[in-house]
Amino acid sequence: MLGKLCGIDEAGRGPIAGDMVMAGCILNLHVDGLNDSKKLSEKKREALYEIIIKSSSYHVVKFSPKEIDENGISACIKKGLIEITTKLTCKEYLFDGNSNFGVTGLPTMIKADGKVAEVSAASIIAKVTHDRDILEEAKKYPEYCFEKHKGYGTALHVEMIKKYGYCDIHRRSYKLKALEGFTRSTLF
Repeated sequence: MLGKLCGIDEAGRGPIAGDMVMAGCILNLHVDGLNDSKKLSEKKREALYEIIIKSSSYHVVKFSPKEIDENGISACIKKGLIEITTKLTCKEYLFDGNSNFGVTGLPTMIKADGKVAEVSAASIIAKVTHDRDILEEAKKYPEYCFEKHKGYGTALHVEMIKKYGYCDIHRRSYKLKALEGFTRSTLF
C-alpha cells in the first residue's frame, strides 16, 4: 500500500504570529514511530522528520501572516490543498480534520494525524517546518520570546505585544480578547 496515499496536514493555523505551514506526504518506505506531531516530543519530531524526508515524496506550502490577513485562513487552506494535490500525484488523498474547504473529492478524517501513517508524516513535516521557521524569526525579534511560545497567544506573548506592539510576523486579523482596549496605534 505504500505510495498510494498522500496524507495532508497543517501546522500553525492557530498562532497569532508566523506562517501557517501545510504539508502533503506520500510514504515510499515504512517509517516506525509515526504519530500526531503534537503527541511527540520536539526531539522525536526532529528525528522522525529527517527519516520522513528521506523516505517520502512531499510538498510544503507556507502562508505568511500577510497572506492570512488579506485572504483569510480558510482561503489559504483551500489554496494549499489545491497546490498539494496538484504537485503530488497520487491515487488517494486524505486531509486531517472535518472540512475539505471546498476542494471537491478530497476526503477528510478527524484525528487522521494520529491514525494514518501518511497524515502523521505530513503532520510532522508541517510542525517541524513551522517551528524551525518561528525559531529563525525569534532571532530577528528576540523581545517577543517566540522560541518559548512558537507564536501562539500565550500570556507571555500577549504581554510582549502589549509592551512592543505587533511586529512584521504578527497576524493582525486575529482578534485577542486579552488585547481589547489597546488602541490600534498602540499595537501597530
